[in-house]
Amino acid sequence: MAVRERHPDHGGPGTAPHLALGAWGERVAERRYRRDGYRVLARNWRCPSGEIDLILERRGVVVFSEVKTRSSTAFGLPAEAVDRRRQSRLRAAAATWIRSTGTHPTELRFDVVSVLPGRVERLEGAF
Repeated sequence: MAVRERHPDHGGPGTAPHLALGAWGERVAERRYRRDGYRVLARNWRCPSGEIDLILERRGVVVFSEVKTRSSTAFGLPAEAVDRRRQSRLRAAAATWIRSTGTHPTELRFDVVSVLPGRVERLEGAF
């Protein structure tokens, strides 16, 4: 039986609520990818260009996934936060990851996963 992870009401002692919410969203997104047959290569991978939330692989395709989590749509949909500047940073970070690992993927994809309470949308090939 699957155990549902509860939406964080707060971050707990010493944790900012938005960080707890973001971590929760990343766990939700990772479970969805795993359910769909993806293998996690890295999570929260950092370099001078920025951070990549999830790096995954399935059938030879390497996926760089940006996960955006919101508690509501009051300030727009989560995916709307991935603007051109953010996309550029993700591309640069992906290039650094590829160089640093010596990986030679035949195909790359950039996804954006929007997580809201009760709703997860994966935009494959978002940019």
